[in-house]
Amino acid sequence: MGHGVLGAMALHLWALILLGLAGVGARPRQLDVFCSNTELNHLAVDTESGEVYVGAVNTLYQLSAELRLRQQAATGPALDNKKCTPPIEASQCHEAVSTNNVNQLLLLDSPRGRVVECGSLFKGICALRALSNISVRLFYEDGSGEKSFVASNDEHVATVGLVSTAGPGGERLLFVGKGNGPHDNGIIVSTRLLDRTEGREAFEAYTDHTTYKTGYLSTSSQQYVAAFEDGRYVFFVFNQQDKHPARNRTLLARMCKQDPSYYSYVEMELRCHAAAHTPAPAFGTCLAASVAVPSPGAGRVLYTAFSRDSRGGGGGPQAGLCLFPLDEIHAKMEATRNACYTGSREAGRDAFYKPFHGEILCGGHMSGASESFPCGSEHLPYPLGSHNGLTATAVLQRGGLNLTAVTVTAEEGHTIAFLGTSDGRILKVYLAPNGTSTEYGSILVELNRKVKQDLVLSADRASLYAMTQDKVFRLPVQECLGFSTCLQCRDSQDPYCGWCVIEGRCTRRTACPRAEETGHWLWSQDGSCVAVTSAQPQNMSRRAQGEVQLTVSPLPALTVDDELLCLFGGSQHPARVEGDSVICNSPSSVPSTPPGQDHVAVTVELHFRRGDVFLASHQYLFYDCREAASLAQHLPCISCTSSRWTCQWDLRYRECREASPSPEDGIVRAHMEETCPQFLTPSPRVIPMNHETDVTFQGKNLELVKGSLLVGSELLKFEALVTSQEPGSFLFRTPKLSHDANETLPLHLYVKSFGKNIDSKLQVTLYNCSFGRGDCSLCLAADTAYQCVWCAGQGKCVYQALCSNATSDCPPPVISRIQPETGPLAGGIRVTILGSNLGVRADDVERVTVAGRNCAFEPDQYSVSTRIVCVIEAAEEPLRGGVEVEVNGKRGHSPPHVQFTYQPQPLHVNPKQGPQAGGTMLTISGMYLDTGCREDVRVTLNRVPCNVTEFGPHLKCVTGPQPTLGEVALEVSYGGSHVPSPGVTFTYRENPVLRTFEPLRSFASGGRSISVTGQGFSLIQRFSMVVIAEPLQSWRRRREAGAPQPTVVVGTEYVLHNDTKVVFLSPAVPDEPEAYNLTALVQMDGHQVLLRTEAGAFEYVADPTFVNFTGGVKKQVNKLIHAQGTNLNKAMTLQEAEAFVGAERCIMKTLTETDLYCEPPEVQPPPKRRQKRDTTHNLPEFIVKFGSREWVLGRVEYDTRVSDVPLSLILPLVIVPMVVVIAVSVYCYWRKSQQAEREYEKIRSQLEGLEESVRDRCKKEFTDLMIEMEDQSSDVHEAGIPVLDYKTYTDRVFFLLSKDGSKDVMVTGQLDIPEARRPVVEQALYQFSNLLNSKSFLVNFIHTLENQREFSARAKVYFASLLTVALHGKLEYYTDIMRTLFLELMEQYVVAKNPKLMLRRSETVVERMLSNWMSICLYQYLKDSAGEPLYKLFKAIKHQVEKGPVDAVQKKAKYTLNDTGLLGDDVEYTPLTVSVIVQDEGVDAVPVKVLNCDTISQVKEKVIDQVYRTLPCSRWPKAESVVLEWRPGSTAQILSDLDLTSQREGRWRRINTLMHYNVRDGATLLLSKVGVSQQPEDSQQDLPGERHALLEEENRVWHLVRPADEVDEGRCKRGSVKEKERTKAITEIYLTRLLSVKGTLQQFVDNFFQSVLAPGLAVPPAVKYFFDFLDEQAEKHDIKDEDTIHIWKTNSLPLRFWVNILKNPHFIFDVHVPEVVDASLSVIAQTFMDACTRTEHKLSRDSPSNKLLYAKEISAYKKMVEDYYKGIRQMVQVSDQDMNTHLAEISRAHTDSLNTLVALHQLYQYTQKYYDQIVNALEEDPAAQKMQLAFRLQQIAAALENKVTDL
Repeated sequence: MGHGVLGAMALHLWALILLGLAGVGARPRQLDVFCSNTELNHLAVDTESGEVYVGAVNTLYQLSAELRLRQQAATGPALDNKKCTPPIEASQCHEAVSTNNVNQLLLLDSPRGRVVECGSLFKGICALRALSNISVRLFYEDGSGEKSFVASNDEHVATVGLVSTAGPGGERLLFVGKGNGPHDNGIIVSTRLLDRTEGREAFEAYTDHTTYKTGYLSTSSQQYVAAFEDGRYVFFVFNQQDKHPARNRTLLARMCKQDPSYYSYVEMELRCHAAAHTPAPAFGTCLAASVAVPSPGAGRVLYTAFSRDSRGGGGGPQAGLCLFPLDEIHAKMEATRNACYTGSREAGRDAFYKPFHGEILCGGHMSGASESFPCGSEHLPYPLGSHNGLTATAVLQRGGLNLTAVTVTAEEGHTIAFLGTSDGRILKVYLAPNGTSTEYGSILVELNRKVKQDLVLSADRASLYAMTQDKVFRLPVQECLGFSTCLQCRDSQDPYCGWCVIEGRCTRRTACPRAEETGHWLWSQDGSCVAVTSAQPQNMSRRAQGEVQLTVSPLPALTVDDELLCLFGGSQHPARVEGDSVICNSPSSVPSTPPGQDHVAVTVELHFRRGDVFLASHQYLFYDCREAASLAQHLPCISCTSSRWTCQWDLRYRECREASPSPEDGIVRAHMEETCPQFLTPSPRVIPMNHETDVTFQGKNLELVKGSLLVGSELLKFEALVTSQEPGSFLFRTPKLSHDANETLPLHLYVKSFGKNIDSKLQVTLYNCSFGRGDCSLCLAADTAYQCVWCAGQGKCVYQALCSNATSDCPPPVISRIQPETGPLAGGIRVTILGSNLGVRADDVERVTVAGRNCAFEPDQYSVSTRIVCVIEAAEEPLRGGVEVEVNGKRGHSPPHVQFTYQPQPLHVNPKQGPQAGGTMLTISGMYLDTGCREDVRVTLNRVPCNVTEFGPHLKCVTGPQPTLGEVALEVSYGGSHVPSPGVTFTYRENPVLRTFEPLRSFASGGRSISVTGQGFSLIQRFSMVVIAEPLQSWRRRREAGAPQPTVVVGTEYVLHNDTKVVFLSPAVPDEPEAYNLTALVQMDGHQVLLRTEAGAFEYVADPTFVNFTGGVKKQVNKLIHAQGTNLNKAMTLQEAEAFVGAERCIMKTLTETDLYCEPPEVQPPPKRRQKRDTTHNLPEFIVKFGSREWVLGRVEYDTRVSDVPLSLILPLVIVPMVVVIAVSVYCYWRKSQQAEREYEKIRSQLEGLEESVRDRCKKEFTDLMIEMEDQSSDVHEAGIPVLDYKTYTDRVFFLLSKDGSKDVMVTGQLDIPEARRPVVEQALYQFSNLLNSKSFLVNFIHTLENQREFSARAKVYFASLLTVALHGKLEYYTDIMRTLFLELMEQYVVAKNPKLMLRRSETVVERMLSNWMSICLYQYLKDSAGEPLYKLFKAIKHQVEKGPVDAVQKKAKYTLNDTGLLGDDVEYTPLTVSVIVQDEGVDAVPVKVLNCDTISQVKEKVIDQVYRTLPCSRWPKAESVVLEWRPGSTAQILSDLDLTSQREGRWRRINTLMHYNVRDGATLLLSKVGVSQQPEDSQQDLPGERHALLEEENRVWHLVRPADEVDEGRCKRGSVKEKERTKAITEIYLTRLLSVKGTLQQFVDNFFQSVLAPGLAVPPAVKYFFDFLDEQAEKHDIKDEDTIHIWKTNSLPLRFWVNILKNPHFIFDVHVPEVVDASLSVIAQTFMDACTRTEHKLSRDSPSNKLLYAKEISAYKKMVEDYYKGIRQMVQVSDQDMNTHLAEISRAHTDSLNTLVALHQLYQYTQKYYDQIVNALEEDPAAQKMQLAFRLQQIAAALENKVTDL
């Protein structure tokens, strides 16, 4: 019931939201949507009923075609564990927890009326349900075991399937393809029954052979995409991730449905390439596939959506759609089969392979085998894989997203594809027959929510079902009716749509009643609409009447019933149709002509009378001749006759009128404007100002012009009388005209006769010589037509007629200023000289000098009289001087204040580093950087320009992107000359990395804090959050008015916290975020990063809406204010939201989607804005603030009513009597129980004190440790866990415990062989290696050595280690030898009837070989998985131990797990933090935590540990090689363990501590390295002979506690006895420290045990392989005792390997293990050993403290071990082939780093020692005799020992 209500609400909400997507221009439509409470997985549609079936997490839904809920069925959650086999019983599967059921497969079997559904629960078993009611389960069986495991039980591994029949009338089968999850059964392809048949249940394999398995260590993994059928075949599309080489391949597999043995299985590769013009590589991964018939009669086609990650390019993913016709696929597969069957074997090895392991043996079969056996045969090669597949070119490519779903359909023979995208849209694509594609639209389904793969058409193919994470949408495949005009319909390019002419609407072809008739349905892709193409006549006078003939194209075929109407202007009348023309009558009235035009456009529309349906329209023009005459100024006749209309000019009446058919005299006809009366060609055309000028002009066609003429200008307000000179020639004189605003003024003069204009083309220019010509040179440079002269007397430029003393000789040049005033010594920059009289032309400039140096003149930059530009030459030294210019023989000098200076420029730059992408603002400082000007300076970094943004005493520039990292030189050049800048560099660092961000969304109004984490943020100067808003096409098209525009929003508000964290305030985006494709970026200087991680992309949602308070006032009565709205918590949390009552905060209490509750202040606060008049407005406002936006919902009125009885009276009357009664009662009880309580309290306080102290200490210590370990973890992440390289690891594990330890020849790798003999010896050793690779020799060799009595256990261990190194290159062979020897060893123990003793210790070579084999195979596991918890455990113990006092002499600690290493005394100490400065390393002071009771050596170790913590331990300096110096004041004191100041008691001396030197908290110490000869005591002043006394043997030292039996006897007797009693006994109270340390470290111990004993965490294959080997041998020898098998496994792995690593962390890590830490590790190792044994340990008071310490946890650990062994037994088997592949990888990766030759040489030493015995054994062995092994050994011996053989 609740679900239905919620579903209805969600449905209504989504319908409203998606309805808005239709926009203003589209017809409103109801969108159907269904919301689920859990994630959706699969969707299927019944083609008969149209019902929709949806598989979700824990639920199945049956929906109507309109997505109304019909039925639902719960499928989960249930108790399960991926490792357990169903049925699940809690007693059998202890790890079982409530687990969600993810729907893995949902298929319809419509003929049988049932649904197949498989989930991830219970190993992927399936059920059959009724198609009519999905809640009815027809079949379900969870007890059939592995044979019924169909789907993957890993929700991240896809399963695909298909229901079909093997043949006509055959049984219904289920064909399944799936990847192999970590806990799956390995089956990846299978055929399953759907009905009970011949003893097989539903979902069991069709036959025993209809499954394909993949191995445990397969070299590839599969992710299935789709399954489909075609005829007799079934196909699977899947991606395969190959490991060798690492690549992804998309494969298509085919097999016959009727193939019970999978003989027909063929697979080949599908490749999808980008278009030819794109250089990008092929797409790598197929994300979706669909099969469809593109058009009737055509073959079926496989449509595939491919993806490619453009790594490093920053462009995001790329997607492509490729087509593969099934005919081509079948042909290619048949060609593949034929080539394999009949081709040569050699060629087949390269072209073909065998899927699921192994090699294929092609060739050797007769031609025609593929045709004879279309479904393969047992004698033909199978399964068959081909490297030679099909390649297609993408018909559609998209960037920045993935195509996640594809479905294809056909409409009227046209192919349409619907593509789901990763950003929540459906792309609509038309696939043309010529192979091109057109994306004609997209539907926003749900922003930034991936469209899931199941994109399915409805049963009637009119709708499309799309699925996102939790919603199903029904979308129409077309929205033709939403396009209201033919143009919209045509421009939509929707292949579904066309314009139905007779109905005047956009429809599908089937919806148009006369679509088959010519021209009645116009398809959108053809791009045509009915239109009027021409009109006869083309236009008409507004004063005329007549018919207009309209040519219509394409005119639909019309019948007699199809009557057309003309709507012309305001009139309507029937139209007449003649051919393809329609004839209409002109309107009776025409609208008025708009001002400034000579015509008006009137719309003529054609309609069908039936239904008044619009057909076409046309703009018809009506012209007005009267208006045409006034369009051109002063040219009425020409304007009239030259117009495009047929207008004529009446000379008599001087007016423009419509042309008459028979023109009279005195008429200028249309388009004969040359015959108009007109005046033209004035002379002169330029007229000087302030001077009366005679102007002549001509006239023509003046026969009818009578009377006097006047010339004038409306602009300058003058008229002048015209006089006639000769026929056609006229004259007038201008007055003195002036116009000071410009140099020139163009004038169009009019000519009038009798007050009416006659056409005048008289255009003259008025000019002013003085304007802009302030000096002589400028004056003389004026146009000669102006006749300007320099008038010396007036000192200005005037018209020549106005000057009596004009001159052509200009004064000398004048220099007023120069730019710039400084330049570099290298010269090369331009200097601009400004002044006057600098010449009339460039040739006048003869010479220029600047500061006495030549300056090369640049004519191109010259400006007459005012500017000279020249390029300065170089100067040898800094100098200063004036500027000199020589123009036409006259020199001009700059004044004293205008000087030019040559200057040098030393440089510095800040900051010193920035990101590789550039964008860093550099500030370059130095001297005289403002040399030259901004255009001259150029800054580069490694030839990459740094864009100069600021020029002055400091230069500022922005760096560009640099192709490489590292330090580059900064170069500054002025005018192309480099300025020396030695040592000035800038370093490019790696660009910052963005890892995570939260929260993931913001409201559109912005202002939300977005915390971004990553690395490298401290490099950046400026951050910004950029949002690119691109309008969605659907919104653009549908919203005709106010369509959204592209925009970029930049948010610059941020706070940089540290190198790894920056917090932005999200910027505000446009109000309707759903109308845009919003992309959020983080801009970091020049580096841009998409705000997108695996969790998703950053997104915006629409702002919430709030409901204002009713009446504007909310009464505050119940201590909470309630506000209502919608979407309140969509992008806001309770912690971020803010509310205010007036000026004070309202404390947020609850925030849901629709409600907000907050607690207001107790007392009514004042309003933010007080209003004096209105009392309501004096109430405080209620304001809600989400990010940047505030909502004022009204005002709050507090309840000010006072109760009738005052509170001051109520309190005394009620409370006082109560207090009196209670006090009397308590006193009586207290008196009675006081005595007993006192006794009880005494005992309890003692017990509680002890318990509380331990608890508090545990809690405090654990808290401190976790805080400290967080720092340690950050160090681990910064420097990495110091795992040793493989060679060092094997050296330490194999040889560190040998007698020579680290000096062993195997560790050093040094062979003591003379150089002359080295080649011979090496050759012989290689031969010896070949001999070792003979199994007969090696087994004999080992047996012979083990039979020798003097071949000790240590020698066996060493020999086995040598053998491991020597055979490391062939670990498969080494494993085979180990197996062989183990079988022999096991036989011995079984015969002796004592199998439990096997593997107890390493007494044989094979047992040590096993240890080494485990060490080799588990190295990577240690490095990747178990290493981190072990390292953290070691660091935690070390930190905890060093936190308290550690006795440097007795090696005992206050905090330890080992009671024998417990410091049995209370030592007073104080923690100190000292600052350490490392001499000569220039690093900042490092804070180090020490204790004041630490010895100086202990302090040194802690200092080294902290200072060099990011380096491996092997690179740390030794404590004895460094000196600590303390400088408390002006003096300096070297600190040492022993010196003259050491405390002395008899022959006992106490080691110096920091307390001894009185070093205080916060002191600064100097750490320096010293040579061997330099001792700390050298700086001390000591007495003669004192030094010698320090070194005498009788001097004994102690640190914290003196040894109990060494107390000085010189003390008084009583005192010594007490001292002995105190020091001998470890009191029980001290043992609580063990508990405290244990509790503190418990989490780290548990984590390590879980990492080692967790079968779910990818158990190394070697463990599974060897444990299976032990199980197999136990079964073979009929050993039923579980204890024996448990002991074997325990001795082979936990005790043999893990205990060794746990006790010796330095075997795997580069660390130093102090003795006190080693003691605690031993306790944990012993606990681990106890956990691995099945025997019960009886504990008593006498049991060791170490055993008691972990007594409580042992049982849990024992169960972990049992479960671990059980889990491994249930895992998929590791085959020999899988194991060999794994071992070969290890050999290939690491053999080269080992000292193999040295190992061979050392092995030969044993051969040499027992030479005779080995040769005898070989000669007695028949197999060895046959291979002449003894002879080969003798030859090797001769070469190695340099002697002549006697053979």
